[in-house]
This record gives sequence, structure tokens and C-alpha cells, in this order.
Amino acid sequence: MLNKFIFWMKCDRLGPDIPLTHFLLHSRRLGRWLCKKKFHSFGEGSFFRPGAYAIESEKISIGKNVIIRPQTMLFASPNSEKVQIVIEDYALIGSGVHVYVSNHEFRDVERPIFFQGHGEVIPVTIKKGCWIGANSIILPGVEVGENSVVAAGSIVTKNVPDNTVVAGCPAKLVKSI
Repeated sequence: MLNKFIFWMKCDRLGPDIPLTHFLLHSRRLGRWLCKKKFHSFGEGSFFRPGAYAIESEKISIGKNVIIRPQTMLFASPNSEKVQIVIEDYALIGSGVHVYVSNHEFRDVERPIFFQGHGEVIPVTIKKGCWIGANSIILPGVEVGENSVVAAGSIVTKNVPDNTVVAGCPAKLVKSI
């Protein structure tokens, strides 16, 4: 049992599948302590709510006053040492948002995708003051511009300019703010 506790504290992830750290997230004080320990950086006034996931948390940077809501999944990759997901100050992240920095390889039609590994790690940046609506998906290499809005349920495959609204699958420009 002691080995499990040690693993839960040392592993580079947060989420309901890691019971001890998930329990700590239910306390504001202990949750902040844990996030400051686990993430590359974790800003003042930010919270990582129980029910959210962060994979390779030491490669994720979260700015000031950001709340990562339940069912949100931040997927950094073990295949690169640098910071891969940056969420800047005052970004609003809806529930169920997924952020990915790499994808499965699928070029070889002779081999099952399972055996082809992952592609290149391409960082994602969510800029200051933007709003990512619930259940949106942000794919590798995307930068969401300052004060932009990604409508709920959108799949973002390309960069979003500052001060714009995008929506859809794939997300397209709806209007400028």
C-alpha cells in the first residue's frame, strides 16, 4: 500500500485515476500546494478542480486566475522535455475541454495504428483572456489568440486570431470582437 501512495505522489499526472492526489484537490489549500508541485508553473488564484485530468503535468504551465473545470483533459506528451501546453492569465476554460499536443501515427496501412506510435509534439498556447467553451477540443499546434472565444463543442484545428469568435467542426471564424 505504501508503494501506491508513493507512486500517486510522484507520478506526473493528476486526475480521478490517481486517488490520493484527486482527494487532495478537494481542499483549496492542499489542492493549490499539489498543483504548485505538479505543474511547470501554476499562477495565483488558479484552481485545478477535482474531476479534471492533466497528463505529463510538469510540461503544462497555467497562468493567474485560471480554473480548470471537471472533465477537462490536458494531454501533454512524454516524448518531449519542454513545456507543451501554456494557458495564460485570465483564460476561461469550460468543462470537458480537451487539449492535445500530439496525435497517433497512421501512415503505414500495413500496420495497425496501435503499433505506429505518436507523431511530433507541437505545443498549444491559450492566450490571455480568451474563453474556451465547454466540450471544445484544441488540437496540436494551435494558438488561441488573446480575448478570443471558442464556442462550445468546437474542434480547433488552426490558430485563432486575437479578438475573434470561432465555432464549429472544424472551428471557423464567426466574427471579430
